Amino acid sequence: MRVAIIDLGTNTFHLLIAEKAGKELEILYKANVPVKLGEGRINDNIIIPAAFERGINCLKDFSEIIADYQVDKIRATATSAIRSSENGKDFIDVVKERTGISIETISGDEEAELIYQGVKLSGAITGLSLIMDIGGGSVEFILCDTEKLIWKRSYNIGAARLMQQFFKSDPINDGDKNAILFHIQDQLSDLFEICEKYQPKVLIGSAGAFETFAELTIRKNNLKTDITTIKTFEFNFEYYIEIAGKLLNSTHQERSAMPGIIPLRVDMIVIAVLIANYVLGRCKINRLTLSTYDLKMGVLASLI
Repeated sequence: MRVAIIDLGTNTFHLLIAEKAGKELEILYKANVPVKLGEGRINDNIIIPAAFERGINCLKDFSEIIADYQVDKIRATATSAIRSSENGKDFIDVVKERTGISIETISGDEEAELIYQGVKLSGAITGLSLIMDIGGGSVEFILCDTEKLIWKRSYNIGAARLMQQFFKSDPINDGDKNAILFHIQDQLSDLFEICEKYQPKVLIGSAGAFETFAELTIRKNNLKTDITTIKTFEFNFEYYIEIAGKLLNSTHQERSAMPGIIPLRVDMIVIAVLIANYVLGRCKINRLTLSTYDLKMGVLASLI
């Protein structure tokens, strides 16, 4: 069976085409396109016209690729930007009309469940862990162990939302940092309560920004690891803290020049560091692991 997975994120649209023959799973095609659907007015719950058109054009391209691969089944899932936008349904209707792709808007809870399934598939969960997925529109947290999902929650504190609302300085100043941290603290009170109760020892970062942290760590320390071919990566925590500090103290121009940061994440990576550092500190966690498997792989698991 050949399947196509489309993940319509706030920042990036992803296409994954895979084939299952017996117990073997082969990835045939992968693409990530920086559509920036949440550009401009995500906190006003509006997809602006330029972003709307970028999204449509991207999905036209995806539909042609899917046709070329002659897939048996397609599942397209929309997350924070589309589910919270006043014109999100208009976007879904236009996509169906112009490309034939049917988009399913999933809730934050469903998104967290699929992220868990994807991370589980990677083998990153080896004990009581807190999974964190930093998206452009929302951030998902999942408390789990090797046997089960214990607790999950989605919060509208994604990197694009916080950047548009709070990130006004370059490099980020203490005022902007404190505004972001105060907002995070206010939003995540129930997360800290559950972590106080269960005390997870590992934070598993689901793809996205955590792949950038890993890429920067690998390059800085000349590690012989290829991020594109691995399922998991365990950070040296001191290396992570060093990279995090460098990102927080850098200007936009300095980050742009760092090999390992894609243009889309040059500014949002600062927000990701602030959220990750705050959660690590509040939950007293000093082990950090990357899972390169995320929501897309969870959707794939649900199909096959």
